[in-house]
Amino acid sequence: MTKQDPEKKKRRKDLLDIDSISVEEIDFLVKTAQPFKELFTRSVKKVPTLRGKSVLNLFYEPSTRTRTSFEIAAKRLSADVTNFSVSQSSVVKGESILDTIDTLQSMKVDYMIVRHSESGVPNFIAQNTHASVINAGDGYHAHPTQAILDTYTLKEVFPDLTRKKILIVGDILHSRVARSVSTCCRKLGIEIGVLGPGTLIPDSRPDYMECFKDYATAFAWNPDVIYLLRLQRERQQAYFFPSMREYHNLFGITSNRFETVKSEGIYIMHPGPVNRGVELIDEVMTYERCLINQQVENGIATRMAILYWLQPGENKIRKPNTEIRGKS
Repeated sequence: MTKQDPEKKKRRKDLLDIDSISVEEIDFLVKTAQPFKELFTRSVKKVPTLRGKSVLNLFYEPSTRTRTSFEIAAKRLSADVTNFSVSQSSVVKGESILDTIDTLQSMKVDYMIVRHSESGVPNFIAQNTHASVINAGDGYHAHPTQAILDTYTLKEVFPDLTRKKILIVGDILHSRVARSVSTCCRKLGIEIGVLGPGTLIPDSRPDYMECFKDYATAFAWNPDVIYLLRLQRERQQAYFFPSMREYHNLFGITSNRFETVKSEGIYIMHPGPVNRGVELIDEVMTYERCLINQQVENGIATRMAILYWLQPGENKIRKPNTEIRGKS
């Protein structure tokens, strides 16, 4: 009997959330991303790792950064990439998700990158296809690849993350990014605080989350990183807060708060796209400890690592599972 390849042992079929993967797997992805990032400095930025494989971007929700990041990552691994346009497909005629997957299944796709407004759709698809499914964001549930790329970014700044403090600011209630990032940080020993309008902080948050009502008490907690969430303008009509201006005054990085950020040497992160004048002022983007552009660059490297790590199943599907969870 031959000894099992240790890298092969670490692989799995799908990446659907952060809860189901181990610290060892997170560390493996972070370490694997490093040599892929080194490719960016070369004149030829491609490797033949996934030559002959096919990657499908299946986005039921609009996306620029995540979809483009996956497309670049797959092409740099020499995979063939197809972008599925929902607006020009039979989905608009009422085709079910399962029928769409059956059609794509017949095309022998190896990897599916899925974004959907309903929580649980990537899990449903993963149960009904041999392809490796990567959750690129589902409802209010999870965004695991964002959490992995943020972990890699934090590791570049803090080799030892134990007992570092990260303050997540904004719409915690609806944010799949907040859920995945906080779960990942917790697994790695990072302390987590949250700040935002009372209407957007869930009552059922985990006990390990410190909750702050204002920046004065949050700064007294001495955070190492402030992670600003994008305030989604489409939710403003739900009246979770009075106005964008008031949100900025209370929870954004204003000129006065930016002075504190600089004096304390606090790092700034944001999943993008940034609403300038809402989450932060323009000057933050050129701050030497602003990691936002670094997050974008690291998104490509970590998604290359994830595609490399996953192992598509056999060319068969399990018994169809028709259960899809709603937003939660």
